[in-house]
Amino acid sequence: MIKFLSGIFFCFLLAVNAYGADSSPAPRVSIFSTSTDWEAVTGRQLHEYRGEYRGRSSLIGRGLVLYYLDGFPCYGLGEGVRAWIGPNGDSHDHLRLACIAAPKTIHFAWVNASRDADDKTTTGILTCKIDGDGGRDFVVDLSNCTRGPDWDEYE
Repeated sequence: MIKFLSGIFFCFLLAVNAYGADSSPAPRVSIFSTSTDWEAVTGRQLHEYRGEYRGRSSLIGRGLVLYYLDGFPCYGLGEGVRAWIGPNGDSHDHLRLACIAAPKTIHFAWVNASRDADDKTTTGILTCKIDGDGGRDFVVDLSNCTRGPDWDEYE
């Protein structure tokens, strides 16, 4: 009798679990790097570089969400590839990159949006020159960034 009741209880748990599996969560933007292992490919050692955001841009509006786009010689590290720049131009986020050489120019996917717009589709590319002395810390001056084409202009 105990085995029979245990079997019914187990089937009940499976049914409840299967019912919950049918509902799918809202899609979220993934911020994980998809780059290859450049250290192995180039034979050069990777180093971590850290960038701050400064300056004003006409793109900021209610806020500016930036997603770092991996590109040789760097790829983004974890949570450091997304930043939100407030309407006043301030940001508490830092860009963390793994690079085989100090970056000179970087590219972002961007969207003018509020702080909690993680799942909003980006608008296009923003290209920024790096201000730095070749060390491991650099500044992304938003006033020196150039707006590139929007995604619907790509074929």
